[in-house]
Amino acid sequence: MKKLVMLVTAGAIAGLIFAYREMSKEMEMEGEKPVVTPSRAERGTNGEVALTLDADTQKRIQLRVEPLVAATLPLEHVGFGRALDPAPLAALVAEMAATQTALTASSKEFKRVKALRAEGENASVRAVEAAEAAARHDQLAVRSIRDRLELAWGKAIAQQPDLAGFVRSLVAQEAALVRVDLPAGERVHSSPAGARLVILSEADPVAAQVLGAAPNANPEMQGEAFLLLVKPKPARLASGIAVTAYLQLSGEALRGVVVPREATLRAVGKAWVYVQTENERFARREIALDHPATNGWFVGSTLAPNDRVVVSGAQTLLSEELKSQIRLVE
Repeated sequence: MKKLVMLVTAGAIAGLIFAYREMSKEMEMEGEKPVVTPSRAERGTNGEVALTLDADTQKRIQLRVEPLVAATLPLEHVGFGRALDPAPLAALVAEMAATQTALTASSKEFKRVKALRAEGENASVRAVEAAEAAARHDQLAVRSIRDRLELAWGKAIAQQPDLAGFVRSLVAQEAALVRVDLPAGERVHSSPAGARLVILSEADPVAAQVLGAAPNANPEMQGEAFLLLVKPKPARLASGIAVTAYLQLSGEALRGVVVPREATLRAVGKAWVYVQTENERFARREIALDHPATNGWFVGSTLAPNDRVVVSGAQTLLSEELKSQIRLVE
């Protein structure tokens, strides 16, 4: 009897163990199944992927949109250049000032000796001739330096009304002189009215005054060149710093919008923004970053005034779109 009870008990225990193992296997298999989440993305007939986010999701990710404002931009021609070292110009102007001082003194001496000779005072012909020769020598020296100045720096600088003051502002770092060259074979049909400079690794452009044409060509660029003045001088615009210049030309201005910098995304080598097409729908659009503007980029196509772009949460939208694209492919 005891053996029978023991056999029944052992069988029951074995049955429970088997049932537990089978249940565990089913639970493990169920756990291995992927959790299917509904996709927020839909691919349109043109290949554009539109994202749908309800109001609660937009609030949770702190998504924020702003309408684009209409803007205009003068016609521009792009050039490349660098900030110039003012030391050679300062040395040449100082040399010219010293020579001019010598000319003033020798001219006065010549007039004095000549007057004495005319009045019959103690002034020989030889003294008059020597004074005249000294004055002419100094006069030629001043002319020579002026020619060197014009050949090296151009009429735009050589003919400055207050050349000494102009150079002092450069030496004191109150202003900066920039040379801009156009690519080989490129020319502008009229003198630029102004310019915007973008310093390497900087975002916001700075305004510059176009002084005039440069007196010589860059052996590497072989294009038309201009000298520009930036005043006041930004601290980051040190001598030798590379710049991209947008020379402003005459003609009808471009019409478009300014896209805020915080709305711009970079992916797959291009620039994008997310546009809110409906209350809960967003589409990614490509934009060109050809015209930098203060706090953003001027865009003349693909976007219009009052388009609502995402300025906070755009990176989250991009991540969701990329995940959705994987699900769409699957």
